[in-house]
Amino acid sequence: MKKTLLIVFIALTFTLDVFAQSEAKNPTTLIFVRHGEKVDDGTRDPALSPQGEARAELLKNILSSEYEDITAIYSTAYKRTQFTAKPTAEHYKVEVEEYGLKDPKALINSILEKHQGETVLVVGHSNTTPMLVNVVLGEKKFPQLDESVYNQIYILQATEIGDATVEVKTYDTN
Repeated sequence: MKKTLLIVFIALTFTLDVFAQSEAKNPTTLIFVRHGEKVDDGTRDPALSPQGEARAELLKNILSSEYEDITAIYSTAYKRTQFTAKPTAEHYKVEVEEYGLKDPKALINSILEKHQGETVLVVGHSNTTPMLVNVVLGEKKFPQLDESVYNQIYILQATEIGDATVEVKTYDTN
């Protein structure tokens, strides 16, 4: 009897372990960048400068050499973020989806749920990019970017908020 119970217990444990592994979420790759350099035209919604346009092209080249597929691209509604996202969106043939920041945690949860196991680019600003990275990490690790910093790429592997790893790279146009 004890032997039979032990065999049943081992079989049940093995079955539950296999089931748990099959239910495990594939990590989502989230790539966060700040928009490229902008023109100083005195407006709240400036376009990219020639250097910013070159940075947007460089971003597309870097991502297309490292990622076979980017399935979604998110950007704020500003010209500078939209124009930074545009070359990559055209390359991968995806529409740029606008996002707002009323509830950053809900935004990240939505992206993770909608794009589980996929690769997603999120274009933001000097304050919002590190803030969203921190939301994914579940901790305040990165401060706001200095206004002169445009070359940071944050690459996260995440299954849910607080269960993520991050790698920071730089990319320069010169």
